[in-house]
Amino acid sequence: MIRLLRTRFAFGFLIAMLALSAWAQVAVPELSRRVTDQTATLSADQVAALESKLAAFEAKKGSQIAVLIVPTTQPEDIAQFGIRVADQWKIGRKKVDDGVILIVAKDDRTLRLEVGYGLEGAIPDAIAKRVIAEIITPYFKAGDFYGGIDAGVQQVMQLIEGEPLPPPSASSQGEGDGAFVMLIVGGMVVGWLLATLMSRPAAGGIAALGSGVAGAFLLGLTPLLLFIVVFVFAGVATGFRRGGGWSSGGGGWGGGGFGGGSWGGGGGGFGGGGASGSW
Repeated sequence: MIRLLRTRFAFGFLIAMLALSAWAQVAVPELSRRVTDQTATLSADQVAALESKLAAFEAKKGSQIAVLIVPTTQPEDIAQFGIRVADQWKIGRKKVDDGVILIVAKDDRTLRLEVGYGLEGAIPDAIAKRVIAEIITPYFKAGDFYGGIDAGVQQVMQLIEGEPLPPPSASSQGEGDGAFVMLIVGGMVVGWLLATLMSRPAAGGIAALGSGVAGAFLLGLTPLLLFIVVFVFAGVATGFRRGGGWSSGGGGWGGGGFGGGSWGGGGGGFGGGGASGSW
C-alpha cells in the first residue's frame, strides 16, 4: 500500500513538473512578417531594409528566410526553442522545405540558425556553425546587431543561391497577365459599343424609337452605359491584382506583395538541422 502511494506521488510530481515546465516556456510569437524583433534592438529603418532584402530574395529564389530576436529562451536552450519556432512557423515551401530561421536571444547572448530539410545539403551543420562564428558574432561582440544579422542573412542567401531548387511560383505573373488581358478585352468591347452606338444609322434608329423624346433619352444614356462597362472591366482587372497577392507556392500567406499585409510560412519542414553559438 505504501509503495503504491509512493508510486502515485512520484507520478503526480512528475506530471506537475512537466506542466510547470511547459507553462514556463517562452511563447513562440505569432508570425506576421519576416523580421520579428521583440527587443526593440533594430530600428524601423533596419527592419524595413531586412524585410525588403528577404522579400526580394524570396521572389527570386523561392526560399524563405526569417529573423527572430527575443530577450531569452530560458528555461530552454536556444536549440529546443528553435525547434518549437520551426514547428510553428513552418518557414519554407511545402515539400521543398527550403526555410531558414535566424534566432537571436539577446539577453542570453546566444543565437541559432535553424535550417530546413531541403537546405541541409547547402547549409550543413558545420557550415551553419561557421556562419555564426565567423560572420555574425564578430558584429555582435562589437554591439552591431543589425550588421551581424544583415551579414549573416547575406551569407545564407549566397549559400542557398547555389542550390538547385524549384523556381518560385509564377502565380503573381499569371495574375498580372490576366489583368492585362481583361483590360484589353474591356477596351475592345467599349470600342465596339462606342462605334456602334455613335454611328449615324444606329443613332438614327434610336432617335426613331417611339418618339423623338424617347430616342433622345436612350441616346443620352449611351455615355452612362459606356462608363458602367469601363468601370466593371477596370474593377475586375484590379481585383486580379489585389485579390491574388503574391505567393511562394507553399501556402500560408496572410497578405500579398512586399510592402504590406501579413506574411507567413509556406509549410516547410525542419528536422533539427543547423547550429547554435554565443558571443
